Parts: sequence; C-alpha cells; structure tokens
Amino acid sequence: KITAILLRSAGADVEDLTNMPGSLSARQAQVAGVVDVEWDYTGTAWITYLGHTDPIPDAQAQWAAVRDEDAQQGLVWLPPAELDNTYTFSVRQDRAEELGLETLADIKDLPAEEQSFCVSAEFAARNDGFLPMLESYGIERPTGSRLRQMDIGAVFAAVADGSCTFGEAYATDGRIAALDLTTLQDPLSFFPKYNAAPIVREEVLAQHPEIADLLAPVTARLDNATAARLNARVDVDGEEPTQVAWDWLREEGLITD
Repeated sequence: KITAILLRSAGADVEDLTNMPGSLSARQAQVAGVVDVEWDYTGTAWITYLGHTDPIPDAQAQWAAVRDEDAQQGLVWLPPAELDNTYTFSVRQDRAEELGLETLADIKDLPAEEQSFCVSAEFAARNDGFLPMLESYGIERPTGSRLRQMDIGAVFAAVADGSCTFGEAYATDGRIAALDLTTLQDPLSFFPKYNAAPIVREEVLAQHPEIADLLAPVTARLDNATAARLNARVDVDGEEPTQVAWDWLREEGLITD
C-alpha cells in the first residue's frame, strides 16, 4: 500500500494488486510480466523461488546473491531494508517462563503433550518452513491434535488462548506484543534472513529509473520496530492498511496532502 500510494503521488497509473494470495502467486505474476513492482523477502527468493537449501547468514550477502541470480529472470532487486521479517515461533509469555523456553532447541526436551503447534498451510509446505525446522532441531513431528493448520490470524488467537503451545509468527507482527506473547530464538540460524526489498522488472525500471529514487527513502526508514508498529495498527487496532500507509508516508514527509 505504501508503494501504491507513493507511485500515485508521483503521477503513475497504478493497479493495486496487493491482495494477491500467497508469495508464490505474486512471484509468478511478476515473472510473467503481470506485476511490475513488488516487495519481497530475500530469504523467500533464495529458498522458495530459486531452490537453494542453505541460506546465506550475512544479510547483505544474501541480498546480493538473490539480486545476481534473479537478474537472469529480468528482475532488479533494489537495495534492501533493515527490516528482517524472519519466521519465528510465538509462545505465551507465562508458558515460556513456566516451561523454561528461550530457543527453538528447548522444544525437543518438553513432554510430547506440550509440543503442540499451530501453523498456516503455506508455512507447513515450505522448504524453509515447519517440517525442515523440526528436523534441524531434532523435534519429533507432532501427530493428531498436536498439529493444527489454520489462517495466520487464527494461529495467534490459538496460542493466546492456550489451544496450542507454539504458533508460527513473523518477527514484525504487531500481535506478538499485543497478546503478551514472546518469540523463541533460532540458535542454529535455520530460518533465512528475510530482509524486505523492492523488485522491479528490468524493462520497467529502464523506462522509469525514477522508481528507484522514489522507493529509496521508504527502504531507508523500514526496520522491524517500525513494521511491527504499523502492523499492529492493522492487525490489533483494525485500521485499514491504506490509511496506515498514508499516515506513515505523511509522518515521514514522503507525501503531502
């Protein structure tokens, strides 16, 4: 929404496709030339789109590797934001203290009945997602009611009400603090870096190089704390994403009324 508003403010004719379901759908649309500009995560591109199994621990090196390989698809990755929306697992703060949980490595030592997980269908199927994470940490795959798939919004509610001990989460999700949840550290660095960056089709950027200059100030301002605050306004306070994006752009002096 931030990008759509900013492009319109600069005089572009914008078709807003931000409700396209799933990252893979958005990627396929951009490769096919349906989408000209979008944001994505370096880790998603490296593992899910480009088929690599091992992430690159250094954030800048990970972005550079994706940039270089995706150039063959005619896609230009502009510089990344500090924002790293990596996967994590949430647990209620009181349960974490009760069970002595600090990292993902602590899960395997819990009694089986405490090892219950709520995840989204996409995360369950990703090769940088749930099942490979379990394998990396030596956690037995849960069976029956100890593994439930649901919409990501329902995951947070299920963790908060105790329906499952652990829930898939994203590092910049505003619901973590709002629901008094905590997140587990990833000592093996299993989850890749998920720095957000704008991607522009090469031919579009060649025709409109000003897109890079327009988006650069946005990239420079986006970090995890900012994203979590803005996300909370949508997911916790129920505000419309377009309004939140508009307010932020005005606050930062990137657009005027």
